[in-house]
Amino acid sequence: MEFLVLGPVEVSESGMPVRLRGMRRRRLLALLLLNAHRAVAMDTLVDELWQDPPASARHQVHNAIRDLRAALAASEGGGLVTVDVGYRLDVPPDAVDAHRFTEWARAARAARREGRDAEAMRLLQSALDLWRGDAFAGIDCPAVTAAAAGLDEQRLTAVEELMELRLAAGEAGSLVAELSALSARHPLRDALRGSLMLALYRSGRQADALAVYEEGRRLLADELGLDPGPRLRRLHTEILADAPRVQRAGTTPDRPAGTTPSRPSTVSPGSGNYLPRDLPDFTGRTAELALLDSAVDDQNPGSPRTVTIDGMGGIGKTALAVHFAHRRTTDHPDGQYYIDLHGFSPDRAPLAPEEALGVLLRSDGAAPEAIPRGLAERSAVWRSRLTGRRALLVLDNAADAAQVAPLLPGTGDSLTVITTRRKLTAPDGARSLPLGALAPADAETLFRRVAGDAHTGSPLTQTVALCGHHPLALRIAATRLRDRPSWTVPDATARLRTSTGRTAFLRTADRDLMSVLALSHAQLPPDVEKPARALALHPATTHDIPQACAVTGLAPSAVERLFDTLIDHNLAHEPSPAHLTIPLLLRDCAHTLTPPAHHATRPLTAVA
Repeated sequence: MEFLVLGPVEVSESGMPVRLRGMRRRRLLALLLLNAHRAVAMDTLVDELWQDPPASARHQVHNAIRDLRAALAASEGGGLVTVDVGYRLDVPPDAVDAHRFTEWARAARAARREGRDAEAMRLLQSALDLWRGDAFAGIDCPAVTAAAAGLDEQRLTAVEELMELRLAAGEAGSLVAELSALSARHPLRDALRGSLMLALYRSGRQADALAVYEEGRRLLADELGLDPGPRLRRLHTEILADAPRVQRAGTTPDRPAGTTPSRPSTVSPGSGNYLPRDLPDFTGRTAELALLDSAVDDQNPGSPRTVTIDGMGGIGKTALAVHFAHRRTTDHPDGQYYIDLHGFSPDRAPLAPEEALGVLLRSDGAAPEAIPRGLAERSAVWRSRLTGRRALLVLDNAADAAQVAPLLPGTGDSLTVITTRRKLTAPDGARSLPLGALAPADAETLFRRVAGDAHTGSPLTQTVALCGHHPLALRIAATRLRDRPSWTVPDATARLRTSTGRTAFLRTADRDLMSVLALSHAQLPPDVEKPARALALHPATTHDIPQACAVTGLAPSAVERLFDTLIDHNLAHEPSPAHLTIPLLLRDCAHTLTPPAHHATRPLTAVA
């Protein structure tokens, strides 16, 4: 059975439509699909289906559920289940077209990062072909309307990415009509306007390309009082100057149909922006951003500059690095690169430096046959390509200094931002920023932005404190509250008051805070695991050396080494010399860890 929501809500079985009588049943199905594999309370269904529920509302929901259950009876591997609070719809993820869309779009982006542009285009086109109209068309429940807006935004982003890939593949004249229509429907989308400008320019229509820019500039000024973004302004300047970059990807004008351009052995160095999307609800970090700006600006101009952001898992290192990088793109117009080094990923080993260099070189336009095999050779080619360029590089989730050293530029006015959980990852000459929890006021702001307007009236001081002012914990808790309209802030706070409650509440189908934190524990030396867990499980939040000796049974010198290791891995703070504090959420995590088995390695020195 297949569930279609990328357009009017429909159900089909073996290609034949399943009849759903009445709009209320379609709305009910949409709500259940939004919460697939999760229980939806009867009160939530009533509130979503009626603005002013009649006395018979619950009875009408029961009747609609009965009809839906009958319609879905042929479904294999899933069904509509009655639970204590309401109902749950169990369907295979691939049976829902929205799930297939997001998975194919994600796979396309991974292929693009690895230089497999043809595969990325195929995946994006397949993902977009699933759409039959606006998501959840005709369904006006508040929760469904919000989800539909998110899906429609993802669709537009995928369209923009596909247009960029088709332009890079050499299309131009054939795209002008399509991009003109898209830009007319979405006049405030800079990416679509930029692609239209490039398509016109590469078709020999420079004046038309400049007119498209001017039209967008006037529209932004009149409606929003804004100027075009930095990428669009840079593109305008490059088109005016006939810069080589905008002439790439085919001849100018567009090559005649049926001809094939010659393929050079290498491609000119790129200046594309490969940074991930900046979070629209990025909150706070004003002081940290100022420190990063100062650290970069105070280093020697004209030479490579490096800053390292370290902190515990989920504390917001990547979000800060990406936000900061987007702020500095105008200073580094010769390419903005991003790579996840997977130093602390749950499902894969850290990326080998030579593999990372392969990804970066392909992103920079190097043809596969021009990329050497060895680490030293790849590093030399990478440094050579960046020589004299003002490039920006984000090395995310680094495991250690050895992993990042071969990726660093050798000369030029470049900027490298490294994120890591370990303090010792910073290479020589780098400026370091230890990243802690959000300020309480910023934590409350972030919680409100994620939870939505329905929960803005309740005090949040205790709630965000129980989340440790930790960004990932705040996002998970606020998402849980947002997705349960019948809950209040006190309901969420009650679930966060105990260690067991926090562990359960700070987990969703795709994010588990304790699993994120446990990845750092897994990197500890074997002889440190047991005493580290003992300290975290102890009721005291702060330990001095004599207290830690009593808790762990270790000698003072071994406890000093233990303190150093935990601080270096960002599993503890040092409020004053020779004192150690383990944050609340890390103490919760210790309760979820399996006690370490006996290791044959030499142990820390115990108290005699």
